[in-house]
Amino acid sequence: MTHLPERLLAGYRNFMSRRYPSESARYQSLARDGQSPETMVIACCDSRAAPETVFDAGPGELFVVRNVANLVPPYAPDDRFHGTSAALEFAVQSLKVKHIVVMGHGRCGGIGAALNPSAEPLSPGDFIGKWMGLVAPAAEAVSGNAMMTAVERQTALERISIRYQLANLRTFPCVKILEDKGRLTLHGAWFDIQTGELWVMDPKTGDFTRPDLD
Repeated sequence: MTHLPERLLAGYRNFMSRRYPSESARYQSLARDGQSPETMVIACCDSRAAPETVFDAGPGELFVVRNVANLVPPYAPDDRFHGTSAALEFAVQSLKVKHIVVMGHGRCGGIGAALNPSAEPLSPGDFIGKWMGLVAPAAEAVSGNAMMTAVERQTALERISIRYQLANLRTFPCVKILEDKGRLTLHGAWFDIQTGELWVMDPKTGDFTRPDLD
């Protein structure tokens, strides 16, 4: 009797028979020496936009934290629970990553919820609604633009939100200090699920462009 969905067990069998044998030395090294990724990725928990897949990353290459709509709460050293902030603290202070990438994506359900705050909550706790309140000012501005279509508003807020999260990252003293010293670089990226295209944010203008793949 198994206690996991058969699809997961089948995937694990495939991993052990195909991938692990070719990467066993790397896994053993990671187990012995620990991880030392140079890049942290803050991504959405949407199953269609996995950073390890998009960036074709191997074990130990990326330190990834995923939450609804790839949000970063502003620095708040209080007695509440802060999962994303804890991961950020560990990545910057312990792993000493050199890059932090905020990666949004198209057709994000969290962003859609932010654009429709009057929709019926999924539960009495309305955790998604409260969480997406982090981008409420931008959502209100975008949703009020009658000249844009619904799809345009969705994409616009997905990208604007990335800029919001980069600003929130800089409220963390450890991030701001290291960025000012040139020891940490912040990046924004947006992934189009339908086309597979990755759009990268220009740090100076905030515009998103597709990188040259040649």
